[in-house]
Order: sequence, then structure tokens, then C-alpha cells
Amino acid sequence: MGKYKRIIGFCLGILLGLLIWFVPLAGLSPQGHACLALSLGTVIFWAFGVAQPGYVSGLYLLGLAVFDVAPKTLIFSTWTTSMMYLIIGAYLIATAVRESGLGERIAYWYISKYVTNYNSIIISIFALTFILSLLIPHPWPRAFLIMSVMAVVIKSADMPRDDAVKIGFTVFTASIPVSMIFLTGDASINPLAAQYCLPTEVGWIEWFKVMGIPMILTSIITMFMLMTMFKPTKEVSINQQAILEKRESLDAMTGKEIRTAFWVILAIILWMTDSIHGIDIGWVTLFIAVMMAMPKIGDILTPASWSAVPVQTLLFLTAAVAIGRVGGQTGMNTWLAQTLLPSAVPENMFILGAFITVISIAIHMCFGSVVAVMGIVIPAMLAFTETLGISPIIPVMIAYTAINAHFILPFHNLAILVGEGEDNGMYSEKETIRFGLPYTLVLFVITCAIQLPWWKFIGLW
Repeated sequence: MGKYKRIIGFCLGILLGLLIWFVPLAGLSPQGHACLALSLGTVIFWAFGVAQPGYVSGLYLLGLAVFDVAPKTLIFSTWTTSMMYLIIGAYLIATAVRESGLGERIAYWYISKYVTNYNSIIISIFALTFILSLLIPHPWPRAFLIMSVMAVVIKSADMPRDDAVKIGFTVFTASIPVSMIFLTGDASINPLAAQYCLPTEVGWIEWFKVMGIPMILTSIITMFMLMTMFKPTKEVSINQQAILEKRESLDAMTGKEIRTAFWVILAIILWMTDSIHGIDIGWVTLFIAVMMAMPKIGDILTPASWSAVPVQTLLFLTAAVAIGRVGGQTGMNTWLAQTLLPSAVPENMFILGAFITVISIAIHMCFGSVVAVMGIVIPAMLAFTETLGISPIIPVMIAYTAINAHFILPFHNLAILVGEGEDNGMYSEKETIRFGLPYTLVLFVITCAIQLPWWKFIGLW
């Protein structure tokens, strides 16, 4: 099937879209009917990798616009909100931290101070991911930066290949729960989840209040699972001299690094105080990125730095948001919830949490794409739980956690997928499946034993 996967997906997406388009669906408006047909066809295209997601997303947006499914201002509404400019600014800041050398300097400083054996390597990966999540608002540049440092550690310790693979897998796996601690930990999808919580405003502080403690505990659980399941084949001895030589080869901090540190620290301060100064963190992030390009005070970002902002990802996010927003306006979300979900909504918070988690994982298992599944599941769950009168943050964050943290195969999570292969994290499907299967069960523990009790404690439920 692999050879013909794209063609099969292309045909299947068209056939499903046409079938939904022409089959009468009672209780669904014509616009909702069209939205459902286009959305399901698009999700099939995404899941089968028919084309790069940006192209598929562009086709979906064109379909919504050409068939007048919703006003153009709603279809492309992402571009009128701060979320899109938060993402653009985050990519630019990540580029500045990486290219200035600041991130690498921090990583080598930490390694030289705290890494002595195998377990300390695992702990250091999570610690560096946490520290750098404040400096680099995107998980992929962080993971590749940390992986480049770990390559030196692996070489200095003369690790067997099997142990090196375990380190590589840990680097990219750690980025999943740690990226959800801060709103800016993954500036490409965390703000998207926050947008679904409207009309409740979820800023930097509110996100940390809701998700910070649960995701810190989840990160710790993930770390101990990796230590337990991926033990070294022999005792690891770190050649600290080699690490120290690498650190010293970086010389003194350059002017560019100092300016980068200044602007990143300012960004962190402004992100953390958004509830005080009242400026949306999207505008803060874009401002910091722009200042990094100004003469004298910046001179960090150049015209070439714009190439780090992926247009295809922006289109992808625009389409994913459009599924939820257009689906809401046209009645598609409510119709899906009423048609596919039980008529009775569980009032017990633990049963409700487990139910949302099961549905989220099941759909994500089939379609793979985090953003695409968010666009289907979260709006439906919001409609499903509306009668309970609970904060929309609760169903959104339960579903988001289950979708974003779940993986069994590499394609289920882009953070895992980008690290797969000899030239990246060195691991394969074998390690992913071995860890992903039990980790899927852990997601229920995260929801029912960590998130819901914490939200009850802070008065969210």
C-alpha cells in the first residue's frame, strides 16, 4: 500500500467528499453539508499525505471560499488575530536564538555542570527542553539543537549504538509534554488550542495556571518511563574534558548573543506579565522579532531569516482553524455532536474526561494529524459538553492533551516524525511503538489523576 498511498488517499478523499456532498443529511444546513464534505475530504488528504499539508490546506480554503460556505472574513479569520503573528514571531525568535549561538552555549554550560551518567543525560534532556522552551518557542529547533549537543555527549562517552538511539528518542519524546507547559512552548499549536477556548481568554499566565503543573508532572512521568523502559546496555561514563573543550571552543559571548539574550529575556518578562500590561502575547512576540532586526539594538535577524517562517504551516493552521470556526457557524459541529456522540452527557468529571480521551485517541489513531484531529474533535466536544455549563477550557484541554501527547507510530506526532531516521534522532518505528503503546494508557492517568483534580483544586470545574 505504501507505494500507492497518496493515490489511494487522493481517490478516497474525493469519493468520500462527493458521497457526503450528494447524500441527504437531515438536520444539517446546506452550508454545513458542504463544510462537512470538504472537511472530511481534506482530513483524508492530510492523513494519507496526498500532498504537502500546505497544498491540501490551500485547496480546502479555496473550496470554502468558492462555494460560499462562509464569509471570507471567517474562513481566513486566523490572519486577523494575534495567533498568526505569534507563530511568525516565534519562528523568527527561534531562528535568532539558534543562529546567534546562545542556545548552544546554554546547552553546553548545563551539560558540563550536571551530566555524569546515563540517568543524568535523560534528566538533562528534559531540563534543557524546559529551559529552552522559554527561549525558543518551537519544539523542532529546540530538539535538533539539543540533539546536536547530545551527539557530542554520545561520542565523548563512546556509547554503543543501541544506547545512542535511546538518547535520540528521548530528545524528541521529551519535547511533547514539555512543550505544553507554557503557551509559548509550542507557538504553532498551543495558541490554536487556546483559540478554541473563546470566549474565555487564555493568556500566558492563564495557560500556565491550567496546564503548567499537569504538564510538569506529565513530563516527570514521561522521563521515568524512558529511564525504566530504555536502560543502557552498559555503564555510561562521560568524558567531561571533551565537553569542557567543546564549551571553551565557543569563546566569550558575542555581541549578537548578548543582544539576543536581552530581547529574549524581555520577551519572557512581557509574556509572563500579559495580564498586567494587557498587550496580547502575539503582538509582544512579533514586536520582539522585529526589534531583533533593527540596527544597533538588534542586527540579529536578516532578510534571509524570513525563510525560517514556513508559509505552508501558516496555511495549514488557517485551514485547521477554519474547520472549527466554519463548522461552528454552519451548524456542522453541533450536528456531528448530536449525530455521533451519546445524547446523555456524563456529569461525572472522571467519566467525562475518560470519554473525551477515548474519542480523541481513537480519531487521532486513524488520521494522525494533530491539527486536523483538533479541528474535528474539539469543536464537537465543545458542542457536546455545552449543556453542562462548564468552562470550555476543560473539554478543549482534555482533548488537546490526548491528541497532542498520543503517538504509537511516528506519523501520529510531528515531533516524533521529524526525529526519526539515522541522520536525526537515529531511532525507528520500533522504539516509537515500544514506548507509544504503554504511553497511550498513561494518557488516561494524566487526564483523570492529574488534570481533572488539579482543575478542581483551582476552581475551574
